[in-house]
Amino acid sequence: MQGKKYIGLVALAITAFTACNSNQQSTETKDSTKVEATDTSVVNSLSFQDQKLQTIYAAYIKLKDQLVATKLEAAKPAATELAAALKGFEGCENAATIAGKIAEAKDIKIQRAAFTDLNVEIIPVFKHAALTSGTIYVQHCPMANNGDGGDWLASEKKIQNPYYGDEMMECGRVAEEIKAK
Repeated sequence: MQGKKYIGLVALAITAFTACNSNQQSTETKDSTKVEATDTSVVNSLSFQDQKLQTIYAAYIKLKDQLVATKLEAAKPAATELAAALKGFEGCENAATIAGKIAEAKDIKIQRAAFTDLNVEIIPVFKHAALTSGTIYVQHCPMANNGDGGDWLASEKKIQNPYYGDEMMECGRVAEEIKAK
């Protein structure tokens, strides 16, 4: 009787080990360029009454996607584009300055820390924006910023964490949905 239990436990352990390894393998083989295109393509299904907000949101998503892909150099022009778009929108001067700091940063960790500050400024803008179609997801990672947490905007429910990239791609949750009225 004890031999059957042992064989059953061994089979269970092998199954669990195999399942964990197959999951890990699929995570490792993900292409970071796919991450870049995912959310950016969904942006096209969103529309705002104010065209300036459409431009700001599209630039924001480009920056977020570069941080998700952990691409320091590619994030710089995306942040510059966002800073330029924000400068033309009343009340977003501080956000434009922060985006400029992201563009000038020489380390991805500095970019990600400034991204937190950017989100504090920019998320309220989109919570009060006149969205005419689509949904914006406010997402939250409780582990970002040394456990202080961090929020970001996304065009889809799937979590792609800009604070950790492929280190913890799916760490986070949808905290709020901003829907067209």
